[in-house]
Amino acid sequence: MTRRRALIAGFLLAVPLLVLTLVWALQRSLIYFPDRSEVPSASQMLPDGQDLTLTTNDGLDLAAWFAPPSAEAADRNMAVLMAPGNGGNREGRAGLARALQDRGFSVLVLDYRGYGGNPGRPDEEGLVQDGLAASDALKEQGFPPERTIYLGESLGGGVVADLMKQRPPAAVVFRSPFTSLADVGSHHYPWLPVRTFLQDQFPVAAYVSASEVPVTVIRAREDSVVPSELSAEVAAASPNLFEELIIDDADHNSPIMFGFQVAEAVVRISDSLIFP
Repeated sequence: MTRRRALIAGFLLAVPLLVLTLVWALQRSLIYFPDRSEVPSASQMLPDGQDLTLTTNDGLDLAAWFAPPSAEAADRNMAVLMAPGNGGNREGRAGLARALQDRGFSVLVLDYRGYGGNPGRPDEEGLVQDGLAASDALKEQGFPPERTIYLGESLGGGVVADLMKQRPPAAVVFRSPFTSLADVGSHHYPWLPVRTFLQDQFPVAAYVSASEVPVTVIRAREDSVVPSELSAEVAAASPNLFEELIIDDADHNSPIMFGFQVAEAVVRISDSLIFP
């Protein structure tokens, strides 16, 4: 009986340890959901669009799109750096990019490493390197950070929050941001010690609280991916909050969260900026 009890106890201990080991090893597959397929050229998707190659500090060449304002729009002499969320690729952001062009912005649509046919595997450090490479490319196009608005969608908010710390822009628009990736993980997996073993952190609220850059936060009231309360905490953390826009009857990936309301929020914060 003693040996049997010992075997049962060993089994009961081994199972959760095995689960934790698997989660540790596979955690990034639970965070990043890239669409690795090739995407159309920029000229097919955006008016006067150009294909760009972004070169990261760790030696990757990443495909991205750049496009100027639409011919019918008054040129704002401002660029928007679009940092997508954790799923899909830049093709799914073409509609929002066109809406921004129609409102007078130049636009760079980033695809991270591992997304949209790009080489590499995504992780926090790598995605920040990708964002920095996008910032470099915009500067070459005539848009230094002080003439750029960072637009971070969900996980992209983690990327632009880090960029905001390293290269403060004119403004930042967060769409469905989280306070930290660990807070989202703890919400979805309360039975796991997420804070202990999570490798990628993205401490958005900490970076926002330390910056005087003007901030807009857009959140869906019924968000099932990033709890709306976490986005509200990001807004509360900003010392220079311009706007908190709450979209009713919308979930994280509802079409409206990629549509005109987001573009109009970018317009409003742009209109509030004063340049020498």
